[in-house]
Amino acid sequence: MTALSRRRSMLTVFTFGDSVLDCGHYNRYGVSPGELLVRNRDDLFPEFRGQDLSTLGGGRLEQLAQDGGTVNSLPRQLRGVKSHGPAVALVSVGGNDLLQGLLLDAGPGFEEFRRKLSAFLTALPIRPVLIANVYDPTVGDDRHNFTGVPVERARGNHQRMNNLISELASEHGVLVDLHRHFLEGDASWFTSTIEPSLRGASEVRRCFWRELVKLRPAGVEAAP
Repeated sequence: MTALSRRRSMLTVFTFGDSVLDCGHYNRYGVSPGELLVRNRDDLFPEFRGQDLSTLGGGRLEQLAQDGGTVNSLPRQLRGVKSHGPAVALVSVGGNDLLQGLLLDAGPGFEEFRRKLSAFLTALPIRPVLIANVYDPTVGDDRHNFTGVPVERARGNHQRMNNLISELASEHGVLVDLHRHFLEGDASWFTSTIEPSLRGASEVRRCFWRELVKLRPAGVEAAP
């Protein structure tokens, strides 16, 4: 029996990482992906009516992700965390690490990132863990490169980051492919250049929900 199939047990959603999961202050409604997973805002996103943890018997959010978070922030976010009862961990990290130097790194910085993220995932006392890769705020359009790093180098290291995250996800949990999904989006999914907008928060939720719903009881459907 999976955590989500225990209909009478409330699932606790723990978030770790950066503003992809801590983006409520970037929209007028204060909405974050974790909150939408626990209880949809039917007034804002009617297509998700009935597609949330409240439908599956209840959920609660422990929001530990912080805007600006990097791999170095993860141990602090994890401090004191214990899992009691059904729980799931959502992790989004790597974007700020790229912007703070790894877009230009030739290799050693990525090995350090891998070591630190692996150590965090090993220490994380929560399973399952859903690990997001890093989306592209330019949605693949080189004309919108905002990084100051040559496009070829920036895209190469972005891909290196996502390959690394994919490998660790296969070892510790489930990959949530934000990168692929956000390439289908547009500028309305972002605010402040790189942050999820209100629509973006829902699209992040959509990607995590697709993985959560694979543990669903029969009859509960995922949004397309």
